Amino acid sequence: MFELEVIDAPAAAAVALDPIKTRLLAELSEPSSAASLAERVGLTRQKVNYHLRVLEHHKLIEAVEERRWGGLTERLMVATASSYVVSPAALGPIGADPARNDDRLSASYLIALAARVVREVGELWRCVRQTDKGLATLSIDTVIRFRSPADRATFTVDLTNTVSALAARYHDASAPGGRPHRLVVASYPAPPDAKP
Repeated sequence: MFELEVIDAPAAAAVALDPIKTRLLAELSEPSSAASLAERVGLTRQKVNYHLRVLEHHKLIEAVEERRWGGLTERLMVATASSYVVSPAALGPIGADPARNDDRLSASYLIALAARVVREVGELWRCVRQTDKGLATLSIDTVIRFRSPADRATFTVDLTNTVSALAARYHDASAPGGRPHRLVVASYPAPPDAKP
């Protein structure tokens, strides 16, 4: 089971967003049979079996064990990931894209950047998992409480200058075998329950 799976197929996204199937996915963090799931979620075993077949078809769950009980075979199913994210790629041409937004200071541009990160990193991660290689990433996540709007503005200038200087120092467009990396720096007001 993966820690996280990025869903980029439209049909799989629709399946994962169905309330009953979402509930079944949540219940399948541990292997379970249709009969035991039916008891927990209050549906008939036949209905649960139907939903499980659809989830399995879209590779959101998988069989981990089969047990024979008399003439019947009971399959134990488990979710393929602990959690899921729907990629904007699932929306095709209407998915968020920062290239369609000129206002780099707007919330919609920031959301489109985040969507691009999900789309690009999800695709890269899926490819490297097939080859058992790692994916070089860097994430910095923190909360800063500014004393004033002036301090926030000064921080923005300092951060921009520092990142620009670092990028200029390490960027080499002509490096043989070099690989470009995308760097996104974002800031937005933290929700009230955010922890540093």
